[in-house]
Amino acid sequence: MTGVLERRAATTEPVAGILSHVLGSTRELRVEGFDGSRSGPDDAPVTLRVKSPRALARLVSAPGSLGLARAYVTEELDVEGDLYTALRAMAEVTLHSIPRREQLWLARRLLPYWREHRMPPPDLEARPKGLLHSKRRDSQAISHHYDVSNRFYEFVLGPSMTYTCAAYPDADASLETAQATKYELVATKLDLKPGMRLLDVGCGWGGMVRHAAREHGVRALGVTLSREQAAWAQEAIEREGLSELAEVRHLDYRDVPDGVYDAVSSIGLTEHIGKANLDSYFASMYAKLRPGGRMLNHCITQPHRPDHRHTDPFIHRYVFPDGELEPVAALVDAMNEAGFEIRHEENLREHYAMTLRDWGANLERNWTDAVAEVGVGRARVWRLYMAACRLGFELNNIQLHQVLGVKLADGGAAGFPLRGEHGAY
Repeated sequence: MTGVLERRAATTEPVAGILSHVLGSTRELRVEGFDGSRSGPDDAPVTLRVKSPRALARLVSAPGSLGLARAYVTEELDVEGDLYTALRAMAEVTLHSIPRREQLWLARRLLPYWREHRMPPPDLEARPKGLLHSKRRDSQAISHHYDVSNRFYEFVLGPSMTYTCAAYPDADASLETAQATKYELVATKLDLKPGMRLLDVGCGWGGMVRHAAREHGVRALGVTLSREQAAWAQEAIEREGLSELAEVRHLDYRDVPDGVYDAVSSIGLTEHIGKANLDSYFASMYAKLRPGGRMLNHCITQPHRPDHRHTDPFIHRYVFPDGELEPVAALVDAMNEAGFEIRHEENLREHYAMTLRDWGANLERNWTDAVAEVGVGRARVWRLYMAACRLGFELNNIQLHQVLGVKLADGGAAGFPLRGEHGAY
């Protein structure tokens, strides 16, 4: 009898009060429950609306950021107003999830909802099979995220079809200008010249390959594990008349054919390969470079040594399965151990926040078409992921580093000027 009374008491506790206790009180956020309960100021710019008891059941099965994300993706929880503003208002939960003690407190109060409305996770979640970072499993993980729809990515990324951090020359620059600036920044660091051979690993839709060929007369090969990316990129190469210089292949970076390259660019790949593979990855890139050749590694990093290797549970399940982020020191160390001399390093985290802001604006502008292309669930995944990551870069929860290394020639010659552009070298 006592257990029945406890369950009844739990189910009548105001929903808005329970969530506000966990999310914290702020002038920017109001919480409304399906039971009519409300918490927070009436004039708050954003309202978190719990539309269904199923949202609370998801919070019991995953009492943290993953449970909240599942409820948002399935439309059982919604945000009225700007999603980024809502996530910023509860930044601790957004970036670090709900503390363990609070998770237990939350689960005890919401357990009756789970008993009545338990359900499997949304089918949008990735569950790659096989040995972690094996070729087969990596192919599954990449396909989950990138083989969605090229048209959807066109809605989000814009004409450049570039899915990596841009480099804004000034605060008012457009996304397209910033992406072109990023590619030229990479080209400058690699000292690309006509006739050189460039290998671009994890090339996406071929933006760097086409830039190097078109702007610098470089013979460029790009490789990607995404079939849709490779097909789109090769069509773009032919459309732009670059077939004699540029090529993109559907290929694992571990299967890149032997050859001597003058430069290697790796823009957004290292996050996918795993800590255990860093040494062999950089060693294989080093082996493909001629003496004096350069490598530019551009990737997302953690600002501190991670307690765990995997990304946030929501990002891991919905966006980048098996992704692992390391501090920049781990990347520099791995490059050094492979034989590279490190010549330059910089952090572009503010630029990635701006890039995500502009991608988010593109998605909102094309929302109706994006939903028609991939469904409302996947579109909401992207809306949530980009807003949360924008906040993460702004608050230094994650970073974006470019590290430039050189394979020294005989006698230790690096081939660098005493001072390069902007004093970079």
